[in-house]
Amino acid sequence: MTAPLIDLLRADLSAANFSVTALTGLWGIEADAALHRNHRVPALRALARLRATLTVPEPTVALAQLFVLGLPVTRAEIAAALPTLGLAGAEELGLLSGTPRDGSATEPAPADPTGATGATEPALVHPLVDLRPYSFVDAHGAGSWWIVSDLGELALGHPLGESHVLGVGGASLTLSALMIPNPVESALDLGTGCGIQALHAARHATRVVATDISVRALELAALNASLNGVENIEFRLGSLFDPVAGERFDHIISNPPFVITPRTEGVPSYEYRDGGLVGDALVEAVVRGASEHLTPGGVAQLLGNWEYHDDAEAFDRLTGWLTAPTGHTGGTAALDAWIIEREVQLPTGYAETWIRDGGTRPDTPQFDSLYGAWLDDFEARGVRQVGFGYVLLRRPADAQGHAAPPRPRLLRLERLPEALGHNPAGIGSHLAACLAAHDWHAGLDDDALARSTLTVASDVTEERHFWPGQEDPTLMTLHQGGGFGRSEPLDTAQAALIGACDGELPVGAIIDAIAQLLEADPAALRAELLPRVRALLDDGFLEPPRS
Repeated sequence: MTAPLIDLLRADLSAANFSVTALTGLWGIEADAALHRNHRVPALRALARLRATLTVPEPTVALAQLFVLGLPVTRAEIAAALPTLGLAGAEELGLLSGTPRDGSATEPAPADPTGATGATEPALVHPLVDLRPYSFVDAHGAGSWWIVSDLGELALGHPLGESHVLGVGGASLTLSALMIPNPVESALDLGTGCGIQALHAARHATRVVATDISVRALELAALNASLNGVENIEFRLGSLFDPVAGERFDHIISNPPFVITPRTEGVPSYEYRDGGLVGDALVEAVVRGASEHLTPGGVAQLLGNWEYHDDAEAFDRLTGWLTAPTGHTGGTAALDAWIIEREVQLPTGYAETWIRDGGTRPDTPQFDSLYGAWLDDFEARGVRQVGFGYVLLRRPADAQGHAAPPRPRLLRLERLPEALGHNPAGIGSHLAACLAAHDWHAGLDDDALARSTLTVASDVTEERHFWPGQEDPTLMTLHQGGGFGRSEPLDTAQAALIGACDGELPVGAIIDAIAQLLEADPAALRAELLPRVRALLDDGFLEPPRS
């Protein structure tokens, strides 16, 4: 029974103040940045300098060296850092071992960063997992957890194993920031890995189901939930939607294994990133399967790669994924969709990125062999580019949460490669606000929209450029500080309309006044500006009336 041991581990980590802030304080911002680039020498040097000044063991130093840097420490140090759990408890939890990973009885102590050779030291313990603090801010406020995952390439000293369970990486951070934080009854984390998305979902969902094909991943995810006192997550083993057959959820989140890997002998297939299907078929399967597992009004959010084939447009393929096959009654034809492509890579750059991600170093025969396999696969299947982005799907519903009557479908496919705006708590709240604004104006005809009062979002600014000595601007641009950081060019009428949207005057009255000033036909100006108003509501520049 490990639950009591996990309680002891939590108590020791709390007592040691094993936190993101504490680690940065140990080795400084520069060393912290180097660690994110997979280099630990600056952090090791900082720890060596700190140790030279200590008169008593510092628990955070031992925990950082063992579980973050992946290097052995003395039994005495870790015993002092985990006084209530103890070495025996830590070994029982699978956190550390007295035997090096290569199975030898002893190994050299960690090298002195100044260059001195370490002496053989039998009384060392070695990490079996990566355990590190993780802090965040979301719509519900600031939070922090400890996250356990498998040891990374830096600690292992060789490429990752195919069953590796990844910790919190860039894709994890991207998806958690995208997560719409609206309270829901149920959520599904499809392909949970170390459980980080399930933990985030547990902050806004009453209950969460987390699935994975990896027994190891589910074990670590359950450990992470228990370690952080999160009790509303259920873990299930299985592929794709098999573990939740016949069930529906209000929110589906997935960081699926979307990496496109050649299905060729000799090419490693990593469970955490490779879905086992050819090309982008795994992402397609998640998109097509979402409809059968969403409640009315339910939203699915996932990351994904998609291929550009020969001269075909990738967005045409994505649109096809959103259409149910003939005779498939539960398909995705009714889903709303908002797909945002953030990046496109050529086959060469894509192959280099993911071969290196697996721990295979360039300028080695293995790297060159894998590189050739990747390029052969892309060439054989006519893949000329690979896109990466965000997929948001929604099953329409009416105000009471029932299946919605027929209405214009939300279908947005756009390319936004620029940097995001400033979103300290993530972009999920912005996505939710944009969807709500769209639903509001989609239910209004033009006359009703013209009778409405709107306000400019608080993060919106206007930029004007003038020729020297001229009173009228030559260029006007609307900028969004948050959200996707969009910029929109303005003409005189649009600028005047937006400038007058203060929540007091109806849109129609503003347009009529502008028409009088510009000596324009009011009806024609309404026909020109109202579609623009709808687009600005969709993008979050304008906000509907508060109910």
